[in-house]
Amino acid sequence: MDTQNFSLYKVIAFDLDNTLAPSKLIIDKEMEELLAALLAKTKVAVISGGSFAQFEKELLDPLSCFDLFKNLHIFPTDGTAYYTYAKHEWTPVYQESLTQQQKEKIMNAFQEVLGKLPSLYVSSQMLYGALVEDRDSQITFSGLGQQAPLEIKRSWDPDGKVRSAMKQLLQPMLPEFSITIAGTTSIDVTPKDHDKAYAISKICSYLNVTKEEILFIGDALFLGGNDAPVISTGVQTMAVRGPNETKLIIKKMLSTL
Repeated sequence: MDTQNFSLYKVIAFDLDNTLAPSKLIIDKEMEELLAALLAKTKVAVISGGSFAQFEKELLDPLSCFDLFKNLHIFPTDGTAYYTYAKHEWTPVYQESLTQQQKEKIMNAFQEVLGKLPSLYVSSQMLYGALVEDRDSQITFSGLGQQAPLEIKRSWDPDGKVRSAMKQLLQPMLPEFSITIAGTTSIDVTPKDHDKAYAISKICSYLNVTKEEILFIGDALFLGGNDAPVISTGVQTMAVRGPNETKLIIKKMLSTL
């Protein structure tokens, strides 16, 4: 299917961090206006490894097009949760939680890996929020803490080699989980096969569309990136290098939808 013939798609799906907004920052005014215009024409789904609270901060709070929220579908933690807007509030359609035993196993694995890679040690005084965060349906490691300034995060692991080394150590310890490199400094751990491909299957089911009717746009479609599982679903994809490229694509969409 031709990705440039945007009228062929019934759902436009986006990654959040580094696609719609800089990592952990809110969407800017131009993106807000473009998304509102897109929501007036078609359904939009946003999939991210972030928690729903992160969605609220980066995406939902800045948007003021409340009358169009019926077309906006939110899939936090790689699709292990799904929120829609009903009766003037965002409401979970489902929320799949890790068990306490699963959470402890993942947390312990991260502690063991960090012990094997002493160069990764970060003093608690140098962290910006939690190093390993419990997102209920997902456990996420962030190299400098969840709230580290973007300019600092970009210099921590720009080529992903540090996180690739961590992933190689984690995988045999957590064979029943999916482990993906995410965002700028993160590693996400979810139940096996509960990644963005899983989110695509939920979009098909809940929004009653086929995979051929979905276009996914993200910045991490490279091998090992947390958007890459989408490719295996057969959904058409477009890779971007940041929100500015996403804006150009949305503008093209608006001229054809």
